[in-house]
Amino acid sequence: MRQRPPLTPLIAALPSTVPFVGPEAQERERERAFRARIGANESSFGPSPRVIERMAGIARDMWMYCDPDNYDLKVAVAAHHGVKAENVVVGEGIDGLLSLVARMYVAPGDAVVTSLGAYPTFNFHIAGVGGRLVTVPYENDRESLDGLLAAVRKNKAPLVYLSNPDNPMGSWWEAGELIRFIEALPETTMLVLDEAYGELGPASALPPIDISRPNVIRMRTLSKAYGLAGIRCGYAVAEAQVIRDFEKIRNHYGVSRMAQIAGVEALADQDYLQSVVARVSAGRGRIAGIAEANGLKPLASATNFVTIDCGRDGAFALKVLQGLLSRDVFIRKPMVPVLDRCIRVSVGLDHELDIFAEELPGALAAARGN
Repeated sequence: MRQRPPLTPLIAALPSTVPFVGPEAQERERERAFRARIGANESSFGPSPRVIERMAGIARDMWMYCDPDNYDLKVAVAAHHGVKAENVVVGEGIDGLLSLVARMYVAPGDAVVTSLGAYPTFNFHIAGVGGRLVTVPYENDRESLDGLLAAVRKNKAPLVYLSNPDNPMGSWWEAGELIRFIEALPETTMLVLDEAYGELGPASALPPIDISRPNVIRMRTLSKAYGLAGIRCGYAVAEAQVIRDFEKIRNHYGVSRMAQIAGVEALADQDYLQSVVARVSAGRGRIAGIAEANGLKPLASATNFVTIDCGRDGAFALKVLQGLLSRDVFIRKPMVPVLDRCIRVSVGLDHELDIFAEELPGALAAARGN
């Protein structure tokens, strides 16, 4: 048998798993397509028509390298948030930026605080640099600010992750509570405040951006409300030195020319954004109504999905999910105890929600053994 170059001990010890199994992989295994794709929290409404027109017009030039400085998009983001370009870094979605944050602030063995059941890709990146995850249970289906703060102090954690609005529960904290949390954090602890769904929740949940504070990174994406999930483009806003530290290690050619140009155009069309926000709100109402009509409890949501309490335990909710998958309806669910009693349904197009409404009763009946 041939020998092979050894992995580092850290990487060799990691499990061969990924945070998500995509719908495409599931379709290949099933050998048929889903009829309703309402599990990935994409925007089924897609990007602005002017973004699509612009992308189509520049497609023939996409063979060229992108601008490694992301200059136009950084300027557009800065103007959008009322900061300077030196306070903005662009990356391959929030996922790409989380990978950089892990490398920047976490040494092997360092404690990193997050919520038990929160966005699993963050955990994936922390494991990849040898960090030690300290997880705090949710309280009443919200990430526990007091619990996170206590864990940070107890473990002298260099990094803490919080999403607001939250995935997978759709819950949120008001800005005043977040400001209290931020002010109570040790100055030596970096907060990653993931606001991927920020445009879809109440404005009152978003604290003013304070670029003078060196221990807060605000992350946003064009994947959700702006409808550019497949483009892979997100950004972070932070104090200027923090951004310069990102520049030391980021992949300077990682955000394509198409993504940069589409991002500028998407930010410019705020009227379309507001129309999407309204359609998402209506879709959340429809999903909640479907859940209630079937005896289930929808949780209040500030995102583009609704988390639905199935009223029993995690095993029952898993059967409901599997029943929907078998009926060609792609959804997802939380998997950790307490949260796992729920399923999670993304806002989709009208015909997709029609299919969900048609198939949910059968999936519930099968789960109950009726």
